[in-house]
Amino acid sequence: MDIKQRIQEEISARPVVLYMKGTADMPQCGFSATVVQALRLLGVDFHDVDILEDPELRQGVKDFSDWPTIPQLYVKGEFIGGCDIVREMFESGELAQVFSRHGVAVKETAAG
Repeated sequence: MDIKQRIQEEISARPVVLYMKGTADMPQCGFSATVVQALRLLGVDFHDVDILEDPELRQGVKDFSDWPTIPQLYVKGEFIGGCDIVREMFESGELAQVFSRHGVAVKETAAG
């Protein structure tokens, strides 16, 4: 299986996937930590994938989305964006709306 197939299967199999540096419990960069924090504040269940453990995946994710940076957030197979986009969407309330539209549960206080 090539890397693009692997990524497609991963984002199709799970509602929310975050490709990041490190893990949700041990982010290895501030940008990844920021996205993890936003997802946790929304109470969203997500699958984290550490791209530092696999150089092929690290480049493959960038090629797959045509987005040059990590972290990258996918919701129901749809690429949402990187740190700056996720942070702006979180602050405006748009991120909670994206999750709700896709049927992904968020905390009541975060959605309202």
